[in-house]
Amino acid sequence: MQKTGVAHSSEFRLFETEEFRKELSRLGPPRFLPKKLRTYVYTQSRHEPYYGPNMRKLQGYEPPTWRYRNGSYRLFYALDNEKKIVFILTIDDRKDAYR
Repeated sequence: MQKTGVAHSSEFRLFETEEFRKELSRLGPPRFLPKKLRTYVYTQSRHEPYYGPNMRKLQGYEPPTWRYRNGSYRLFYALDNEKKIVFILTIDDRKDAYR
């Protein structure tokens, strides 16, 4: 009998850092952002955090870091492939993200 509500073993778990939560609350006004994160970003990150139309591995970062493009916002994350965890590091407006 299959258990309901349990993530498949191939899915990654998501972990939001305090830095990410702080930056998300600082961004404030775009009310669509939390819904977009839950609906699109988190879903794709759980299933395939390495590849996607809005995902890119950043060059020259240690540990390896990826970014997810969501409109004018950039979400940065790192992966633990062994433990299947996506660490959501921070989010920022594109104009400030790469400074």
